[in-house]
Amino acid sequence: MYPPIEPYDHGMLDTGDGNLVYWEVCGNPEGKPAVVVHGGPGSGCSVNARKTFDPERYRIVLFDQRNCGRSRPHAGDPATDLSTNTTHHLIADMELLREHLGIDKWLLYGGSWGSTLILAYAEAHPDRVSEIVIPSVTMTRREDIDWLYRGVGRFFPEEWERFRQGVPEADRDGDTFALLAAYSRLMADPDPEIRAQAARDWTTWEDAVISLETNGNPGAYSNRPPDALLAFVRICAHYFSNAAWLEEGVLLREAGRLAGIPGVLIHGRLDLGGPPHTAWQLAQAWPDAKLIVVEDSGHTGSETFRKEIHAAIDAFADR
Repeated sequence: MYPPIEPYDHGMLDTGDGNLVYWEVCGNPEGKPAVVVHGGPGSGCSVNARKTFDPERYRIVLFDQRNCGRSRPHAGDPATDLSTNTTHHLIADMELLREHLGIDKWLLYGGSWGSTLILAYAEAHPDRVSEIVIPSVTMTRREDIDWLYRGVGRFFPEEWERFRQGVPEADRDGDTFALLAAYSRLMADPDPEIRAQAARDWTTWEDAVISLETNGNPGAYSNRPPDALLAFVRICAHYFSNAAWLEEGVLLREAGRLAGIPGVLIHGRLDLGGPPHTAWQLAQAWPDAKLIVVEDSGHTGSETFRKEIHAAIDAFADR
């Protein structure tokens, strides 16, 4: 990774509906514009993300999606209304931020949930995208959500049963989306102990799914400050119980809109939560995308995985 850098500009973007979205810009003010789209949803943008790009060649934009990180109001507070936090709101926020910063086109970079938001934005605004780099491809289809919160339990049956037991008994025997909706309700409960326990149960399951990734970062989901953990789980449950408000399969079906946009998809062969077939399907539908499958990586990456990310981003720097 490149050396640590500090932002030369930052602020709060007023979305006009009561939300303030934190943003910052690092690197070279005259460099190639690139935006980091963080995962989660609800994880917030990390300081390390600044170091992914060559600061001499890139103008690096980072932002915290609605209600997480430094954006306000914060989802860690159960009184915060999430009704204006959907995929479509986030797409609008990205476009508003691009206009605010005076950027014509920018490179999009992000993985996991970030890849879903990238694809949704790029398909809505293909003329505003120069290139795309996606590690750990997801499209947040109902089949993808069902796999992550039920199907992969075939590998972790005891851990999945504990996850299921985390909701009230009346909510345990429905489908995956009923289970996730029950977690969403728990995360909005006024009792702090109920919210804290639900957040622990959720992230314990997420950590189980990545627990075999010895080259990656096992335990990554629960390793957050308490308020950030609450916001992360609340926003995740909010999004996934609603299938991210996306028509089923729309991102793959509309991938032809990405024609002419060069892309690199980097996916771990050992990604249990998001198997490689998702990345492969996208690469078949997107004519200008290159798929790289990394044999020693899962969802949270490896040294080889990170080298592929940097190679892709560096290759686009002077384009």
